[in-house]
Amino acid sequence: MEESLPQHVLDLHRQLNQYSYEYYVEDNPSVPDSEYDRLMNELIALEKEHPEWITPDSPTQRVGGEPLKAFRKVTHDVPMLSLGDVFSEEELLDFDRRVRQAVGDDVAYVCELKIDGLAISLTYEKGVFVLGATRGNGTIGEDITNNLKTVRSLPLVLPEPIDLEVRGEAYMPKRSFERLNEERSRNGELLFANPRNAAAGSLRQLDPKIAAKRRLAVFLYSSGRFDRESITTHYGLLESIRELGLPVNPESRRCKTMQEVFDYIKEYTEKRDALPYGIDGIVVKVDSMAQQRQLGNTVKSPRWMIAYKFPAEEVVTTLEAIEVSVGRTGAVTPTAVLTPVAVAGTTVKRASLHNEDLIQEKDLRLGDRVVIRKAGDIIPEVVNVLTEQRTGKEIPYAMPTHCPECGSKLVHLEGEVALRCINPKCPALIREGLIHFVSRAAMNIDGLGEKVIRQLFEKKLISDVADLYQLKREDLLSMERMGEKSTDNLLQAIERSKENSLEHLLFGLGIRYIGAKAARILAQSFKDIDHLAAADTEALLSVDEIGTKMADSLTTYFAQPEAQALIGELKRAGVTMTYLGPDPEEAAQSDSPFNGKTVVLTGKLTQMTRQEAKQAIEARGGNVTGSVSKSTDLVVAGEAAGSKLKKAQELQIEVWDEARFAETLKD
Repeated sequence: MEESLPQHVLDLHRQLNQYSYEYYVEDNPSVPDSEYDRLMNELIALEKEHPEWITPDSPTQRVGGEPLKAFRKVTHDVPMLSLGDVFSEEELLDFDRRVRQAVGDDVAYVCELKIDGLAISLTYEKGVFVLGATRGNGTIGEDITNNLKTVRSLPLVLPEPIDLEVRGEAYMPKRSFERLNEERSRNGELLFANPRNAAAGSLRQLDPKIAAKRRLAVFLYSSGRFDRESITTHYGLLESIRELGLPVNPESRRCKTMQEVFDYIKEYTEKRDALPYGIDGIVVKVDSMAQQRQLGNTVKSPRWMIAYKFPAEEVVTTLEAIEVSVGRTGAVTPTAVLTPVAVAGTTVKRASLHNEDLIQEKDLRLGDRVVIRKAGDIIPEVVNVLTEQRTGKEIPYAMPTHCPECGSKLVHLEGEVALRCINPKCPALIREGLIHFVSRAAMNIDGLGEKVIRQLFEKKLISDVADLYQLKREDLLSMERMGEKSTDNLLQAIERSKENSLEHLLFGLGIRYIGAKAARILAQSFKDIDHLAAADTEALLSVDEIGTKMADSLTTYFAQPEAQALIGELKRAGVTMTYLGPDPEEAAQSDSPFNGKTVVLTGKLTQMTRQEAKQAIEARGGNVTGSVSKSTDLVVAGEAAGSKLKKAQELQIEVWDEARFAETLKD
């Protein structure tokens, strides 16, 4: 069918696929997002006008098709075997001894990170992705092709028209996981316990559009079918897979001795927390394919590879109490109060219980001995109850029926798991909304933290965000721990916040479903708050990445007389109501030294805040990331720069001090 497509459409396919590979696989985009979006919108428009030009491998097909009624079963031609596990160096040495007894002493190994995700199989025919499946029971899996097509790092077409089946792990990056749980928390939905569960849950959605929103990724590490005689080693297989544009984890390493294997394990045991994805161990594989065939398989697993699993970081403590808190959206969240205990290098006193269903499912009772761990090494969670240690004094827990803050009856809104307070005058909703308004990602009012907000609220000096701009010096001086200097600094910070660009105000208002990214997109599109407030649903939905829930939430919010009155008060206080940021198209054409560059900020900056530096770089077409990697172009190092500076020097990445950075901005 490809031969019948116009050349311009084929060129758009190739360009978009190349840009996706640079962004999602190499982490080194050659064009700004706005250019990718422009080409994608052009292709969407062409396909809308000429539906006969839509092909299964078109980049537009990554957004997800129609929901399925059920998953089709898939039989694996070559079984997807499981891995044997070891938990110590002694067990690894036993594995090495067995290998050498079978094939001799001339053995090399390949060490790979064991990605904490969902095992998958991908089939390409004549270079076109035609089938994606789960491992299932190793012999029969499920067809998740449509969901895997939404994974941006996965090419739909290979540069060569070859037939192959490759296998790997689909996973959810930590950043995607945090974003997903933040969104679910705002919506009163059950939180995912860890990235692995989130990835598995996303790929088993019958509606591919849900998977598309969750920003999954893939690493490939083996093949079920790859007919190339030149490939004689596992490391060579990884390189061949990588050369086809398929994503392969860059941290794999060939080791000639067991000491090198142990060094690799030690290195990544220390680095695992800093990785942008979760790992739960190291996989050690015999490199020679001839030796792999000689070793063969057991019924369940290959004899030529083994998984070294990190020690489980689980501890036992006592559930002393369960407290509930009311968030700014009214969602009531229970939290476990624990006897303090060390887990994964930190002291844990509290753990999220997510909602009432989880408490009932685990049959949690006050006084229970419980097992605690950090889920995905990120969120402390209660794993299970040690029911055999119960004494009979444990007390069953029941969620409150009324809001602990205002006394209103709590409700279950249709389709939601969480209990919610829907009283708009609930002190908790107002207070939490104020805390959100002054946060760094919103209006960024330095010095106006949670404790100060609570004091101001309790003293009835503020009742909504507009009141912040009416605070007087004597109001602040009357509060605890507020001296003259801190008072003056806070008043200056409040005054400076009036000059923020519109997206900060939009995010700070706490409109449901409108996060920081959506606020920026809306501000760029409508330029000022009056045009945004006047926009109808159709106008809002015409903005890329703004969906029905967001559009409905915005129109509902701006239709409220209370919201209109609040915006009027903020206008009278002098708060900026217009977008002051860079035009995306102009930034893309900038001749700035930051244009198209990936920059990392580290250390303490003295001439500006980290946020101001980030905005300055982005305004000049740059992209600021939080970690140093091979794709980083520049590191700006302030005072007391630590590990990021060291890594930049090891990778020979260009480093500027703050003076040079500031001078370049002036120029």
